[in-house]
Amino acid sequence: MSHAQSDATFAGSIPEFYQQYLVPLIFEPYAADLVRRLTGRPLGRVLEIAAGTGVVTRHLASALPESVTIVATDLNQAMLDQAAASGTSRPVEWQQADAAELPFPDHSFDAVVCQFGVMFFPDKSRAFAEARRVLRVGGVFLFSVWDRIEENEFADVITAELATLFPADPPRFLARTPHGYADRAIIERDLSAAGFSRPTEFVTIAERSQAAAADIPARAYCEGTVLRNEIEAREPGALPRATALAAEAIRRRFGSNAVDGKVQAHVIAVEK
Repeated sequence: MSHAQSDATFAGSIPEFYQQYLVPLIFEPYAADLVRRLTGRPLGRVLEIAAGTGVVTRHLASALPESVTIVATDLNQAMLDQAAASGTSRPVEWQQADAAELPFPDHSFDAVVCQFGVMFFPDKSRAFAEARRVLRVGGVFLFSVWDRIEENEFADVITAELATLFPADPPRFLARTPHGYADRAIIERDLSAAGFSRPTEFVTIAERSQAAAADIPARAYCEGTVLRNEIEAREPGALPRATALAAEAIRRRFGSNAVDGKVQAHVIAVEK
C-alpha cells in the first residue's frame, strides 16, 4: 500500500479516538472560523468533502439557515458513521464519496468546503477540479490546511520523540501528510491546474491547542490519527509505549498539568 493510500485509511478505533481527543484539541476553533466565512453568502446547497467525524458539519448545521441543504461526504465510511452517531442539530445528507470522483451533477452547489482534508488527496488538482465542476458560477471553494509542522507544537514534539523510539525508520505521517501541504505557491498552482482563475484569498491563522493533561494530545495524535498505523507497523504492541513517550515529551516541554501549544493553519477561498 502506498503512503497516499495508507495515510487516508482511518479505520478500526481511529474514528472514535479522533472524535474524542483530536477534534476538541485542534479542530473546533478552525471549524467555527470556516463556517463564519460562509455566512452572508447566498446559499441553497453546500457540499462538504472529507468531512471526517463531522466537526464542520455540526457547525454548518447550527449556523446556516434550515433552508440550506447540507451534504457531507468522506472517503471513509467509518468516519461518516462516527459523524452520524455524534449527530447534528438538524438533518444532514451523509454520503460516502471520493473527492476525486464526486457523484454529483455539474453546477449543483453554491459552496464546497473542506477542513484539513485536501492534504490527504492523492491527486489534489483532480479533486480541486471536481470541486470546481460541482460549483455554480460565483460559488466558493473554501478549505483549510495545516501549516508546516514546526508551527504546530504538539505534532512537532511527538514526531521528534517517536523518532527516538524508531531511529531506523521514524514515523513521518504527521510531517508528511497533515503538515505536508502548506506552501501557498504549490496550492495556488494546483488550483490553477484545476481551472480556478479568480484571485485566491489566503489567510494564516494561529490558535492555541489546550488540554487538561499531556496524555490527551499524546492519545489524540498517536491513537486518533493514522500515526497509530505507522507505530503498529514498526512494532506490534508498541502503541501504549509510544503514547506514553509522547506524553512524557509533552510534559517536558509544556509542564505537568494543563498543557497549551500553538497550532497554525491556512484558510483558502477561491470563487468559480
